Amino acid sequence: MLATILLRKPSEADSVAQLILESHAERRVFALHGELGAGKTTLIKAFCEVLDVADRTSSPSFAIVNEYRTATNEPLYHFDLYRLKAEEELDGIGFGEYLDSGSYCFIEWPELAAAQLPPDTVHVYFRVAENGTRTISLSRAEA
Repeated sequence: MLATILLRKPSEADSVAQLILESHAERRVFALHGELGAGKTTLIKAFCEVLDVADRTSSPSFAIVNEYRTATNEPLYHFDLYRLKAEEELDGIGFGEYLDSGSYCFIEWPELAAAQLPPDTVHVYFRVAENGTRTISLSRAEA
């Protein structure tokens, strides 16, 4: 593990996102792992806020991928792979092209895409405590 961060409440998500992005400034692909309701979408919205996304952000549960634009018109991609059943479905959405684009890619439920993720992907793992606190662990290799 590269780092472990404690997220006590959703209002801290922006500062956590800032810390993660600053400490991985050269990285563009982030795979977020965790149970339903762990905070993956909340952190991705915070990444978008920190990266100055002008669009309203939401989970792409039905669209699989949402494209946003930063204030400087740079694209940013938010994937939710929860509904996909087979790795081959990733080809249908051009997943590899997104990853190769050099743009930020934030991926919820990345397990199905594990074989396609670049080796420098930052894996973000969420663990939820009974009191609602999230422990976020970062790794460069799937744990």
